[in-house]
Amino acid sequence: MPIATPEVYAEMIDRAKAGKFAYPAVNITSSQTVTAAIQGFAEAESDGIIQVSVGGAEYASGSTIKNRVSGTLALAAYATEVAKNYGVTIALHTDHCVKKNLDSWVRPLLALEAEQVKRGENPTFQSHMFDGSDIPLDENLVIAAELLELSQAARTILEIEVGVVGGEEDGHEAEINEKLYTTAEDGLKTVEALGAGEKGRYLTALTFGNVHGVYKPGAVKLRPSILADIQREVGAKIGKESPFDLVFHGGSGSTAEEIAEAVDNGVIKMNIDTDTQYAFTRPVVGHIFTNYDGVLKVDGEVGNKKAYDPRAWGKLAEAGMAQRIVEACQQLRSAGTRIS
Repeated sequence: MPIATPEVYAEMIDRAKAGKFAYPAVNITSSQTVTAAIQGFAEAESDGIIQVSVGGAEYASGSTIKNRVSGTLALAAYATEVAKNYGVTIALHTDHCVKKNLDSWVRPLLALEAEQVKRGENPTFQSHMFDGSDIPLDENLVIAAELLELSQAARTILEIEVGVVGGEEDGHEAEINEKLYTTAEDGLKTVEALGAGEKGRYLTALTFGNVHGVYKPGAVKLRPSILADIQREVGAKIGKESPFDLVFHGGSGSTAEEIAEAVDNGVIKMNIDTDTQYAFTRPVVGHIFTNYDGVLKVDGEVGNKKAYDPRAWGKLAEAGMAQRIVEACQQLRSAGTRIS
């Protein structure tokens, strides 16, 4: 199936962890960005993850409507249909749901998916993220434990965040300071609260200096070695090698060496949004500047329909974003690893 079943998604994660590669998780906001993402995975011969943020979901429902559940389901429905034509397996994920948005977004989706499972169907999404980084860790883990139980009923995987990712995403902001670095103690608390798989599988975003958004090299100090330290210390305590399935947030602007070290230390999913946004928009800007007198009715002229037809610049945008995803697959070593 082009959209991963729960079993295939688990297989994807297992293959990534065993093979020391990671999947790009690409934020999507429209049918065009869905197409661009899947096209990029297909060109790289990589399976992949496309994900929806709360802002992306609201936008997809109609910018004057802002119904986050409707927008999320609409993007999933579109992806489910068009993915059939590309020869790769795609997992669907919701990204960065903070506490205040749970009742209006992820909990309703989990309830819908639990009903699907009761009818013998597969859930629409394969995983959902709870971002508890803006609340105390103990409260974060209490909520995560509840959501893990709900995820089990919906046959989905929960993603959590232990630590803080700096910068801003969808209105959620965090300072760049020492809180950006998760500790082994934090990792142990996580296992004590959520188990090591026996209570249900979950993905963990342990932070090692990560920052959302655009930043120049040197602005933030990434320390991927923290991931190895936490995996080793927690693993020794519970008798399980590399116990965490890790997620790399705020990866835009990271060096190839930082990405490689993070993947070597157990990262199986890396979020990409800022870079793909630019890769989508840049060709459009180039087209507009190059065809200025065609896209605008300058000096009373009629312009050039072939230049301002949305398909003309839309194809360029999709190709630009797809190419950036190919680069991400190559960096993360998922290129050429597709299951199908």
